[in-house]
Amino acid sequence: MAFSGAIAHAEGLSDRTGWKIHKTSKVYKALIDDLKAAIKAEGLITVTQAGPTKAAASRGIIIPGNRVIGVFNNDYAVRVLALSTAAMIEAPIRFYITVDQNGTATLSYKTPSHVFAPYQDEGGAALMEIAAELDMRFGRIAAGAIAD
Repeated sequence: MAFSGAIAHAEGLSDRTGWKIHKTSKVYKALIDDLKAAIKAEGLITVTQAGPTKAAASRGIIIPGNRVIGVFNNDYAVRVLALSTAAMIEAPIRFYITVDQNGTATLSYKTPSHVFAPYQDEGGAALMEIAAELDMRFGRIAAGAIAD
C-alpha cells in the first residue's frame, strides 16, 4: 500500500508492564540531544540509533518524530555474557522518543530488569543484580534527559 501526505498520529504510549513513560514539555530534537548528553554523563554509550521519520519523508510520507536509541557499554556486555549468552540478544537496551499530538516529545523505555527477566533462570540472581544496577542508571539518564 502506498501512502502520501500526512499520516495521523497513532495513540500515544500508555502504561505498560515493565515500561517507564515520561511525557515532557520538550520538543523532539531537544529531548534527543538531552538524552544523548544524559547517556554520556552516566558513563554509558549510544550504541545504536534508528527511526523511520527521515526515511519515510524521503518517500513522501510524513510521520511524527520517532527515534530508538540503544544504550550499553562493554563492561555490562562482558558481565552479562559471563552469566547468559542468550541475554545478550537484548543489548543494547533501548530508549524510545516519540512526538505527541501537541508537538511535545515523550521518553519511554523498558526497564532493564523487565528486559532481562526472561533470562533469570539461566543468569540467576547475579544477572538480576546487573539489571537492577542498570535500572538505576537508566532512571538517572531519564531524569537527566527530561529535566527542564
